[in-house]
Amino acid sequence: MDSQFGLSHVWSQGDFVTRAVFLALICMSLVSWIVIIIKALDVVRAKRLAAKVESFWHSTDMAEGMNKLGTADSNPFRELAIEGREAAAHHRATQAQLHDSLDVSDWISRALRNSIDNTTGKLQAGLAILASVGSTAPFVGLFGTVWGIYHALMSIGAAGQATIDKVAGPIGEALIMTAMGLAVAIPAVLGYNALVRGNKHILAKLGRFAHDLHAYYVTGARVIAMPAESRVVPMKKA
Repeated sequence: MDSQFGLSHVWSQGDFVTRAVFLALICMSLVSWIVIIIKALDVVRAKRLAAKVESFWHSTDMAEGMNKLGTADSNPFRELAIEGREAAAHHRATQAQLHDSLDVSDWISRALRNSIDNTTGKLQAGLAILASVGSTAPFVGLFGTVWGIYHALMSIGAAGQATIDKVAGPIGEALIMTAMGLAVAIPAVLGYNALVRGNKHILAKLGRFAHDLHAYYVTGARVIAMPAESRVVPMKKA
């Protein structure tokens, strides 16, 4: 077999469809890896921020607690605390006009839920790309393989040479497209699953923090369940 077997030969000998499939798989791989890296950094950063939540409750007042959470505007835990604080302040300021039928507990719950929903949307952004790449890349590669095998067989038939050395090369090169599709899809699927698990961990931390904030803004203290009793950790309101 005179030709070299590899991706370079597939590109040089392929037609426009084969090259289009090749480029599509390369682009899908690049996009999926970019999403995986960016979202993984976001998950690591959010986990580091979640570790600061406990120190928030050991602050002497709300201002100090906010500083311990961090000053970044994109901090989901800081945003949650601010939303709860603003909701409580808004309810106290306008209760006589706007909240006759909605008590402070429901009002703060809605504000905290909206903040968590916004964070959930940010965490899930980009995951649809990984899901799409993981589900379609194998079929894109398979399409390239079928197209390559078809044209290889047509060329062999036109040449009238069907020996194994004439068949193995073109067919083997066509099968590379299927391998490429799998190589693109597998990291995308694994990255998607890992990011979903990381997001669930962050959302669970946010949910517990929101529960404690709700108790604090409604009652003035965070309730901590103990084995045989319950105690509260007070914090001065800002």
